[in-house]
Amino acid sequence: MIKMPRMTATQYTCRLPLCRWLYALPAAWLLAGCATNPVTGDSDYVLMSEQQEISLGQRYSREILKEMPPYEDANLNALVQSVGTRLAAHSHRTELDYRFTIVDSPTVNAFALPGGYIYITRGMLAYLNSEAELAAVLGHEIGHVTARHSVRQHSAATTANVLGTVVSVATGIQGVDDLTSMAGTAIVRGYGREHELEADRLGAQYMARSGYDPDAMLEVIGILKDQETFETKRAAEEGREPNVYHGLFSTHPENDTRLQEVVRAARAYKTGTSTRISREDFIRSLEGLPFGDSASQGIVRGSRFYHAALDFTLAFPTGWQIDNRKDRVVAMPAGKDGLMQLQMVELEKRMPARDVMQKVLQLNSLQRGEQISSDGMTGYTGIASGKSTFGTRPVRYIVLMRDKTAWIFAGTAQDKRNPYKYDRQIIASAKTFRSMNAEDAKLASGNHLHIISAGSNSHYRDLATRSPIDRYAEEQLRLLNDQYPQGEPRSGQLLKTVR
Repeated sequence: MIKMPRMTATQYTCRLPLCRWLYALPAAWLLAGCATNPVTGDSDYVLMSEQQEISLGQRYSREILKEMPPYEDANLNALVQSVGTRLAAHSHRTELDYRFTIVDSPTVNAFALPGGYIYITRGMLAYLNSEAELAAVLGHEIGHVTARHSVRQHSAATTANVLGTVVSVATGIQGVDDLTSMAGTAIVRGYGREHELEADRLGAQYMARSGYDPDAMLEVIGILKDQETFETKRAAEEGREPNVYHGLFSTHPENDTRLQEVVRAARAYKTGTSTRISREDFIRSLEGLPFGDSASQGIVRGSRFYHAALDFTLAFPTGWQIDNRKDRVVAMPAGKDGLMQLQMVELEKRMPARDVMQKVLQLNSLQRGEQISSDGMTGYTGIASGKSTFGTRPVRYIVLMRDKTAWIFAGTAQDKRNPYKYDRQIIASAKTFRSMNAEDAKLASGNHLHIISAGSNSHYRDLATRSPIDRYAEEQLRLLNDQYPQGEPRSGQLLKTVR
């Protein structure tokens, strides 16, 4: 990643903002205290009341939904809310107003905020195959809330840092705190072995009391362990960090004796009530669910990137890996020895591209400056010294203007002896930037789950050849249907395919 020069805050608004989880610690929370744990009845050392816990959850929730918008599907959201509400009604904190939200993210994750705010990604939903498996995920997150894990983590962190020392987060912005610090790391990445096992135990109990078979917790662990194995292998091949689920699954081996004991113990709470919808009905409810990037976030197809909402497309160099991030699009060659990125900035008023470089990006020592254009847009390009993943290097900057919007390209190479190795490709890629046409709009709609019934001769190899998934299509289809790595469809089986 290339660190963009400091921009004058009053001159622009970034439409693809970096995550900034704003948080101010009320003075009252600095008063130490003890509270009774709703689950164990023991005393916990906490620094906030239940109302303050709910208030903290509300603050985090507002910020999360700015960065991870809700997935707008009334039927699926109603299903998730109803399953979650059913579980919460049999929990140790029934008085909380639990909110269950699907967020529009392709990652496989679920997490809980203080006070009963629980999130599951549409990426997680795609891999589930029954209502009971959904209940296993939500029950685990409810367990974190009822045992007040985030509150206890927050209190311990605050005690270790009584004055709430200002944390400089990855954006380099001083004076803010975020979910990557303090209790936030736990919220997103898990709470440690003992807390995760406690959440497993509670989730299994809530499932059994609600009429779900707690064995579904073991089933969903198997599904997402397979997904994690595949994602870890793929990430290693692509030279990036794997995106894996943080809690219920990451802390357990495949055959975890302690977890199996937890599930067996939960069976004593079974009520005999049956689940409300069948396995097949649950799978049918996933029809049309976006798989991978969504149209609202931008779509990668081969070497080209499409963004319907922002009305643009461009081609990156052939063979480069494209990483569609929240605040920018980043591309790297196969050798990982170069990179280029695109960001968008909205200005308060129109200005020439050269002025954007000088007044907004503050590139006062720009060299090799010249005019550039693409698709009727005027622009300017030049080279300046900048910081990147590779250290300080000469960086090629290109700014294209569309009305009051500045599209900012930046690219560099790792080799100090050949810092302009990819310069021509970076310029050529920027010149492919244009508005979308009707054909582009079709390609920008993204991939979606489509449910079919397997025939007697259905094979994942054949289904993969008809799939729009660019890479690892056969493996992805097996993962979606819980038949990874070598399984094949059974005749009459409902299958999730991608189209």
